Amino acid sequence: MSILLTSHWTYVHNINMARLKKCRCVEGCPCVPSFRPTGRKVCDCTKTYLEADELETLKLIDVDGLDQEGAAQKMEVSRITVQRIYKSARRKVADALVNGKIINFKD
Repeated sequence: MSILLTSHWTYVHNINMARLKKCRCVEGCPCVPSFRPTGRKVCDCTKTYLEADELETLKLIDVDGLDQEGAAQKMEVSRITVQRIYKSARRKVADALVNGKIINFKD
């Protein structure tokens, strides 16, 4: 928090205050609660968590073949938001595939 003092007035500005997360339209739930690599014990694997909106974005863009603008319209968010969600989801899935992590789905 930064405080600026001038003459007789005090102004307080919180630079760490984040905006509330906008609701995103997500259709359905994943058919399984998680994916894990075969041939490894569950206790040996680290976990990564995929949010519902990340899974929905992957589905809309990679499975349904929509572009980011179309996915944004279906999810009722901006294209920039879809781009950010998609980038995060791809990074998590790639990390899990390359490093043998369990992917858990959050609601």
